[in-house]
Amino acid sequence: MRPRRVGVIFGGRSGEHEVSLASAASVIAALTKRGHTVVPIGIARDGRWVVGGDPMRALSDEARRALPSDDATGGVKKSLADRAESQGGTPTSEAGQPEDLRIPSALARTEPPGGLPAELRQQMDAAVIMLHGPYGEDGTIQGLLELAGVPYTGAGVLASAIGMDKAMMKTVFRAHGLPIVPHAVVMRHEWETNATSVAARVAQEIGFPCFVKPANLGSSVGISKVKEAAALPAAIAEAARHDRKIIVEHGVTAREIEVSVLGNDQPEASLPCEIIYTADWYNYETKYMEGLARLVIPAPVSVELIARFQALAIETFRAIDAAGMARVDFFLEGDEGIYVNEINTIPGFTSTSGYAKMWEASGLDYASLIDRLVELALERHASR
Repeated sequence: MRPRRVGVIFGGRSGEHEVSLASAASVIAALTKRGHTVVPIGIARDGRWVVGGDPMRALSDEARRALPSDDATGGVKKSLADRAESQGGTPTSEAGQPEDLRIPSALARTEPPGGLPAELRQQMDAAVIMLHGPYGEDGTIQGLLELAGVPYTGAGVLASAIGMDKAMMKTVFRAHGLPIVPHAVVMRHEWETNATSVAARVAQEIGFPCFVKPANLGSSVGISKVKEAAALPAAIAEAARHDRKIIVEHGVTAREIEVSVLGNDQPEASLPCEIIYTADWYNYETKYMEGLARLVIPAPVSVELIARFQALAIETFRAIDAAGMARVDFFLEGDEGIYVNEINTIPGFTSTSGYAKMWEASGLDYASLIDRLVELALERHASR
């Protein structure tokens, strides 16, 4: 692919801010290596656009200051911010900085939330969206880029919104006949006004153990494993801190299998991987703290199961009308029981993340994968 002027959008307002920084830093490094002109575009936690100069360094430094190291995930998030800056920082001038910003000297300027920075309007060939969670993976930034006429990587507005909302996602999965675990949806106001009734419904319909999750978040943020009824109120309270909609899923004893999907109208599936870890479940720390989990690629399952996982991944991708990329996560219960857990339309994207490693094992290296995503963005934009 010929060199392009590519924007990389990262940061964002969700609880996955630091994960986004780490993903974007790897993408920026790969694009630069391939000869593309990279325009880094950060979004601060309060929605400000951070543009010009070195947005990656600015947001990484801000993230480190804002996070308490003794928080349950604070140390991991600071580590992610450090990793992002080490890959993505570049020297810059201190000129033109507003004095009242709690952002370091790497910043050239900020623009208020809700607008569109000039960088996205000036001869941008495509934008790589590396935002995870709400206000990035949920169709909002995709809609803004549609209005601006900028080609972008990944799913469109509708597929992004479905892929972000776990409750709606499972409704679509069920409509397409995809196998899913039993679940219930709880609204925050229901819990606040009639907790006894909600708890009884969860116990009767879902049982224990179960997992309580914010419907619109990823990276295991806000998720709790509940082994008995007495622990349910604290778990729902934690999920309700992040979202007004909560999903409660039946806990299955199963292996965790993932498959990467790439393409638009003719998507392809990678070799599957299995995630091996010793923790009680695949929580935030296990996902992002080095050495706590490992990927086995290809997953040690039969050839027949590999084909089933790949076929189901493509079927899941098409069910929500995804585009560009997605990672489909499965549970394997026993030898044959496959459940679709969820689809991630903007999966973690460092060079060591599962999505990239699965494609590497399937014959597509990281830099070529990034090139292919930009090509798919341009292809989809042209078709519309």
